[in-house]
Amino acid sequence: MNANVTDTNGFLLKVEDLKTYFPVKKGLLRRTVGYVKAVDGVSFAVKHATSFGIVGESGCGKTTAARSILRLIPVTSGKVTFDNTDVLAADDSHLRNLRSSITMIFQDPVGSLNPRMTVGSIVGEPLKVHKKITGADLTEHVAQILSKVGLSPDHINRYPHEFSGGQRQRIGIARALILQPKLVICDEPVSALDVSIQSQILNLLKDLQQEFSLTYLFIAHDLAVVQFSCDTIAVMYVGKIVEQAPVGELYDKPLHPYTTALMSAIPKIGAHRQAAGQTLKGEVPSIFTPPAGCPFNPRCPFAEGRCFTENPPLKPVPERPEHLIACWHV
Repeated sequence: MNANVTDTNGFLLKVEDLKTYFPVKKGLLRRTVGYVKAVDGVSFAVKHATSFGIVGESGCGKTTAARSILRLIPVTSGKVTFDNTDVLAADDSHLRNLRSSITMIFQDPVGSLNPRMTVGSIVGEPLKVHKKITGADLTEHVAQILSKVGLSPDHINRYPHEFSGGQRQRIGIARALILQPKLVICDEPVSALDVSIQSQILNLLKDLQQEFSLTYLFIAHDLAVVQFSCDTIAVMYVGKIVEQAPVGELYDKPLHPYTTALMSAIPKIGAHRQAAGQTLKGEVPSIFTPPAGCPFNPRCPFAEGRCFTENPPLKPVPERPEHLIACWHV
């Protein structure tokens, strides 16, 4: 694969104040009565050949953010810059080229593969769509990438139902890599797999990243997965990033009450439980009618005063510029 190109600051992907709202319509005339703010002002940047993880409970907006970056769903506002190109302003021609440089590994290794297509057709289809390679050269490229992900070139003429879940995900990974992308979005790539298979797939992704200098945007709800796979982690809650830090710093000293509660829920062997009072209470608020002020205030043990009236900005922790937090308490 060719070396990836980044901007002068070393960032391959920059997301600035990204907002994706879905209108809620009611009545006979289908009037818009409000908006579901699935992604509400998210900003982050991903350096070349690193892994950036986004974690949070189901419904927090992490997958919507990833799909917004790819323009698979309409974006309300914001800016997405990939390899010095404004993604949201790109016309159809430029967007087509961008999508050969940004690929995706999906959560469901069964549903993401067409059962009527052979492995060779599934993996080789992106090359046909983007008119990169055809004929015998295409078959050769498919065989090479299958070998890279731990499958045999002899599998080209077999169908998805003939493989196990882990093997199917390897097929999905091969399809994502066949175009020699610069950025791979991994949307819960191991959540549907057995625990014994998860580690194999995560190790494979790490090996491929090192070999091809890949950049990953990792979407997950499993904190252990992102701890193993990522360099930097952003924690999302109700459409917003509430904390972001290098992986070691975040796990050693989480600062936001929500992050602390998530960390305390991780099972620990031979270590004692974190202090009482870390367990989350209550339900995640509606993204259609979020609470005033900090979105976490209904569940936060420290909420007081301005927490109920002002939404805290995401800002650096003093003397720790890479550790960002949105909390009035810290």
